[in-house]
Amino acid sequence: MGKITGFLEIERQDRGYEKPDLRITHYREFVKPLPPTGVGNQAARCMDCGIPFCHQGCPVNNLIPDWNNLVYRDQWRSALETLHSTNNFPEFTGRVCPAPCEASCTLNIPDNPVTIKTIECEIVDRGWEEGWIEPVVPPKQTGKQIAVVGSGPAGLAAAQQLARAGHAVVVFEKSDRIGGLLRYGIPDFKLEKHRIDRRLVQMRAEGVEFRTGVEVGVAHPVSALLAEYDAVVMAGGAESPRDLEIEGRSLKGIHYAMDFLTQQNKRIAGDDEPTAAPDGTLSAEGKHVVVIGGGDTGSDCIGTANRQGALSVTQLEILPRPPEKENKALTWPDWPLKLRTSSSQEEGCGRDWSVLTKRAVGEDGNVRALECVRVEWKRGDDGRLNLVEMPASAFKIECDLVLLAMGFVGPRKAGLLAQAGVEIDPRGNVKATEADYKSTTPKIFCCGDMRRGQSLVVWAIREGRQCAHAVDEFLMGSSTLPR
Repeated sequence: MGKITGFLEIERQDRGYEKPDLRITHYREFVKPLPPTGVGNQAARCMDCGIPFCHQGCPVNNLIPDWNNLVYRDQWRSALETLHSTNNFPEFTGRVCPAPCEASCTLNIPDNPVTIKTIECEIVDRGWEEGWIEPVVPPKQTGKQIAVVGSGPAGLAAAQQLARAGHAVVVFEKSDRIGGLLRYGIPDFKLEKHRIDRRLVQMRAEGVEFRTGVEVGVAHPVSALLAEYDAVVMAGGAESPRDLEIEGRSLKGIHYAMDFLTQQNKRIAGDDEPTAAPDGTLSAEGKHVVVIGGGDTGSDCIGTANRQGALSVTQLEILPRPPEKENKALTWPDWPLKLRTSSSQEEGCGRDWSVLTKRAVGEDGNVRALECVRVEWKRGDDGRLNLVEMPASAFKIECDLVLLAMGFVGPRKAGLLAQAGVEIDPRGNVKATEADYKSTTPKIFCCGDMRRGQSLVVWAIREGRQCAHAVDEFLMGSSTLPR
């Protein structure tokens, strides 16, 4: 633990942001780090709470009290080693994770949790600055070859762990760059891509080979992988977006959020504009934008649209407005349902809840408005919540661009999964358990959103690490890799 009385003497202080009117003029990260002394003081707030509930809140099982104590005692390199023992990429989670660990912190009962996410990020950033992060090359090779399909956080975590166990690992990625959701789904203002690139340098030095522009199941058959490799890890993510099945859906100007976000990330990377796309270049400049969906992806669309110069941004959510504050007695230490305002929402947008979109209205083939109605969620006789439209509540929103950010229904079935012949579970994901991550097809393992369903980056890293342990055990009979 940190200072015994630290949580009584030191107030919570988190990282600050660049002012909204400044940060919407660029796509760089805008979080202002705390000075080392400030980070040490925040680490000192970690209390001797007996049972560290932050552990159950953290999907990768970070040893949070341990590295808090080391930071407080100015033992930063040891803190980094402790942090890396459970998390391959803390610079990613330290930026994009919603920090369920802080919701579980004992100090969150009075709403003053330890700034766990900030401390995590500062530890790894200092590790890069000091040159402490180096390749971990295995002392010997096993002779086993493993193919990892998909280079998102789950695939990267699995690949790095397996390479460190001495296996020859090849990562296949259908896009032109490695990173998956990290590269093309998360905006640069939340995660600059050079942070991914330096991890790839480390992984290549550890023996991982990356092959981009190869879509397994299309240009490269699954049967060829099974013939060449001792095991195959499928980590392709949940790529099938939930659609909005309404009249007028085919109008131009209605797009999936990921298409919009991916284009902007490619634009920043210097790629050519996708003129061959059905509607060409997607941009919010000079447009009235409506984002349907209240989650992180919707928030990313808001931040991107504001930076592109949208005239207005409105976010619609079908669920009711959450309470301003959770009932601690009912929710802690679990993740609470409460009203949250993201940095992108702070930059400017209208937010509306309990709204159902009924119809898209167009002019000359382009969307011009959405017809909506207000709804209530009422419990039926069977105990289930049902969506009920409120009478005389119809209204219209003018718009030129509609972004669908309503989540994902699972992985794409055509191509990879169809050729692999794996069984699909009732939720539409690849059937595989957390016990061994084995699919129903021999030699094929599955992890991340493709197995779990749409989730967080931190869950993907956990799944990749645990899947690597299962593959190593399958190939070698036992494994020293951590789960």
